[in-house]
Amino acid sequence: MINLTFPQALVERARKEGAKVALREKDFGIWNEYTYLNYLEQVKQFALGLSELGLRRGDKLAIIGDNRPEWVISEIATQSLGGVSVGIYQESLPNEISYIIDNSDACIVVVEDQEQVDKLLEIKQEIPKVRWIIYYDDRGMRDYNDPNLLFFKDVQSIGKKVNEIDPKLFEQELEKGKYEDVAILSYTSGTTGNPKGTMLTYQNLFDMAKNLSSIDPLEGNDQYLSFLPLAWIGEQMMSIALGLYNGLTINFPEEPSTVLQNIREIGPHVMFSPPRIYEDMLSRFQVKIQDASWLKRKIYEWCKPIGERVADAHLNNKTISTGTKIMYNLADYLMFSAIRDHLGLLRIKRAYTGGAPLGPDVFRFFHSIGVNVKSIYGQTEVSGISIVHRDGDIKIDSVGVALPGTMVKISEEGEILIKSTSVCKGYYKNEQSTKETIEDGWLRTGDAGSLDESGHLYIIDRVKDVIRLQTGEMFSPQFIENKLKFSQYIKEAVAIGRGRPYVVAMINIDMENVGRWAEKNQITYTTYTDLSSKEAVLDLIQEQVNEVNKALPEKARVKKFVLLYKELDADDEELTRTKKVRRQFVAKKYEDLIEGLYSENEKIDVQGLIKYRDGKQQTIRTTLQVISLWEEEVGIA
Repeated sequence: MINLTFPQALVERARKEGAKVALREKDFGIWNEYTYLNYLEQVKQFALGLSELGLRRGDKLAIIGDNRPEWVISEIATQSLGGVSVGIYQESLPNEISYIIDNSDACIVVVEDQEQVDKLLEIKQEIPKVRWIIYYDDRGMRDYNDPNLLFFKDVQSIGKKVNEIDPKLFEQELEKGKYEDVAILSYTSGTTGNPKGTMLTYQNLFDMAKNLSSIDPLEGNDQYLSFLPLAWIGEQMMSIALGLYNGLTINFPEEPSTVLQNIREIGPHVMFSPPRIYEDMLSRFQVKIQDASWLKRKIYEWCKPIGERVADAHLNNKTISTGTKIMYNLADYLMFSAIRDHLGLLRIKRAYTGGAPLGPDVFRFFHSIGVNVKSIYGQTEVSGISIVHRDGDIKIDSVGVALPGTMVKISEEGEILIKSTSVCKGYYKNEQSTKETIEDGWLRTGDAGSLDESGHLYIIDRVKDVIRLQTGEMFSPQFIENKLKFSQYIKEAVAIGRGRPYVVAMINIDMENVGRWAEKNQITYTTYTDLSSKEAVLDLIQEQVNEVNKALPEKARVKKFVLLYKELDADDEELTRTKKVRRQFVAKKYEDLIEGLYSENEKIDVQGLIKYRDGKQQTIRTTLQVISLWEEEVGIA
């Protein structure tokens, strides 16, 4: 795969191994397969259909939907004509969609189903550049008669006719593609403002795939389950760039809700997921082992400390004794291999995690059962990944070492700077931000961090988010928040303290885990708001915060907190689509609540607006209990 575009790489795969399965999708309980030859034919038909609809070199095509073969077919078909694909998160609200479509100058939009079509028809007046809307799930679409609507397969039928008239057109357009061409516009999460369209070339993405594969090699028969949004750079990195570079079989789940079940069915060789998937796996296993037979529990209790000794050796770069190896092999035979099989990780070579820190206990559990979990670090602007743990050199607190061909340094201000051939061309129609972000080839990541003597990178926080208290002490709110979120009962936390005398926090409980705890303790509740206001739940979370405070420097300890009456939500603009807190927005929205935390009040009356996905709104009025931890300081000290 030397100096090729994605469509050119697909042609090479089809030529060399056309009968091999490239894509697989579960639909109505059956895994449907696409060979490389079929994959290419689907791309060709759709590309020629797009050509007849007027898509030209340099044009933009936006895609909205769950992970499906039609998603990647649409992307590579667009690129076959020299176009640029623009991924949009499927749960995006109409106003978010209209901004990206208009900003990217997309002239055609491919969507999954009726829900997405309805969103686009709602904002039709705001997206005048869009000439065609193409949908690939026709359920519920029979009575739609908008002249700009087309069915995916009908576009492919148009492409078949174009091919009969001009059978050389597809190959001619394909040959015009260059390694340096822009492949995708990948929009940033927009934590501080409107998302920016990052221009990533085939070279950016394939060089990343090549560099990662040089240290973590994959084989053509390896399986990968694509379940993270394809609009996100991380999934583009795995499903498209790494998939085509290594010839992986990319599997698509039946539904987002069946991901864990589909992982078990596929048994992937490589996996990339945010921490929540690994945490969910561990949580489910803990429930299963509690309900297991007496004998199985006893075997696990015998195996567990052996696995933990091996995990500690892995995570501290220590040698494993011969005796421990023998004991571990026995434990693996009796228990660990069965656990991996149950989780669908029996064949896993590497399980990457990124986007947020993975808790030490979770790290330790997976390494104890023989799953090679590793952290990665990257950004949209550097094609998704630039730092990764090496096999045999894993430090839990770090995010790893730079990929081959990647340089990393820390600026005088403490900011992480990265330079490699995977750094983007810049932001679409935003020269000012491009100049501010990329200087002499060095990407200003916006993250504060440090490097140790062995090249391991440690992330502190976003540079702009590092907080300085009135007393002058500096600390990372993200560090505190991540410590809090390591608790199974805390889903989200926002630490506040910039220019304030001490640190306070707004906390979201984990509805599922706290709900389970409440049921075990015979505590009745109705809604999230009701559960989070229970005295016993407040006591439970107070215990969790107290434990975290013990591990924090005195000035960075949480002195007060409240449990929010609702979960922070991307639909309410409190989180980005990649689940990052939009701090400035949250600070403004909850300004009165924050002021209340810095007052002497023990209760705070709040009024908030909750938006539902169907457009309805509800005003909620409640009183939040302020939990003060000043009296706990004696116990901590």
